[in-house]
Amino acid sequence: MDVVFGRDPFLNALSQILITPDEVERSANTQARNYVRDAKAMGNTAVDVKELPESYVFVADMPGLKSEDIKVQVENNNVLTIGGERKREEATDQTNCKYLRMERLAGKFLRRFTLPSNANMDGISASCTDGILTVTVPKIPPPEPHKPKTIEVKVG
Repeated sequence: MDVVFGRDPFLNALSQILITPDEVERSANTQARNYVRDAKAMGNTAVDVKELPESYVFVADMPGLKSEDIKVQVENNNVLTIGGERKREEATDQTNCKYLRMERLAGKFLRRFTLPSNANMDGISASCTDGILTVTVPKIPPPEPHKPKTIEVKVG
């Protein structure tokens, strides 16, 4: 079976659509503004995927996130899901603070990866150190090849 990794085709198309003018983000329509913000956060969560002899390793930058902000799950027995929410810092004094530009992404993010058949779902581990999430998926060792058994032929 081929290993299927990479961005979801929907997210690739979505990220192309979301190269929108600033007017959309400044829209008075809060729902549209939140949708654009959340979709950008989903599409911009880059993940490196490495295959090692004993495992698959997923590495994602998660700057400023705490472990409770990140959720790593396996769905449908073979889909690794990395998700969570980046929260925007609120100004301490709302009356004297006005953002002139907001470029840091905030909102929910979600990435899904279909794992190959040799992935050991029970051995998955995740750690986040210095804003870098590392998810390790061990491989199931291949079965030992069957050795031919020699049968003694009796003279009868």
